[in-house]
Amino acid sequence: MRLSVAIVNWNTSALLAACLRSLRRFESDARTRSEGAPSYSLEIIVVDNASADFDETAFRAEFPDVTLIRNTENTGYAHANNQALKIATGDYVLLLNPDTEVTEGALPTLLDFMQSHKHAAAAGPKLLRPNGEIDRSVRTFPYPGPIAWEYLGLSKLFPKSRVFGAYRMTWFGYDAVAEVDQPMGSALILNKEAVRDVGEMDEGFPIFFNEVDWLYRAKQNGWEVYFVPNAVVIHHGASSTKQVKRRTMIRESHKSLLRFYTKHFRGRISAPVYYFTVACIRISMLLRG
Repeated sequence: MRLSVAIVNWNTSALLAACLRSLRRFESDARTRSEGAPSYSLEIIVVDNASADFDETAFRAEFPDVTLIRNTENTGYAHANNQALKIATGDYVLLLNPDTEVTEGALPTLLDFMQSHKHAAAAGPKLLRPNGEIDRSVRTFPYPGPIAWEYLGLSKLFPKSRVFGAYRMTWFGYDAVAEVDQPMGSALILNKEAVRDVGEMDEGFPIFFNEVDWLYRAKQNGWEVYFVPNAVVIHHGASSTKQVKRRTMIRESHKSLLRFYTKHFRGRISAPVYYFTVACIRISMLLRG
């Protein structure tokens, strides 16, 4: 069974190198598997979005087996992932941010899980910060109610409420396998069969909500999505986006959320609910962005 790993890099080349070195553990993980367990092979694809800090000569010297695509401009996360997905030959494709490092056994655990859950379009591992804290990486889809409570501040007032804390799933324990809506795209394994069924990422979401949109479409097509805590990935966090002004990123996130609403909910939910939620998002954009 073949696993493809797709990594989109933008000005995080030192972290990218650490990520790729961590992937080498996969080879030893595969060698130490018990007799009769499936054998695995690994393909790594890096798409570099015109990084200023990228040394191609040094990269190719250290990682000669990695397939490298170098874009002449920053084409966005969704487009770069689509470039990788189009050439990936694996049965499964792990979308991995360059500011992550896989831990021992993480990849075989994800592959075993996907093999035993044929209706799973995707699964997310447990993400930990470098200090060992859980990176709260699982959310529900941004349905009108949860988003309204989020932007009205009710989720902060009642963080343990399953109603008001619904969007960020503030009660979620991160200690058991669970079917979920959207694990964070920083580390997300996709079933290639589901990719063929659902289609590529919508490049109208260049930075934010592209994986949310894809997972939503997958669920609409009858696929399942899971959180798998026994697979652990270290996540340094926001290493690309923090290179851009925070206000710019907040505004881009809100714009993508508004596009998500227009695409999936306009005309499908009652007009008052739709426009009230949109108003909440726009007010939050004005206040924060």
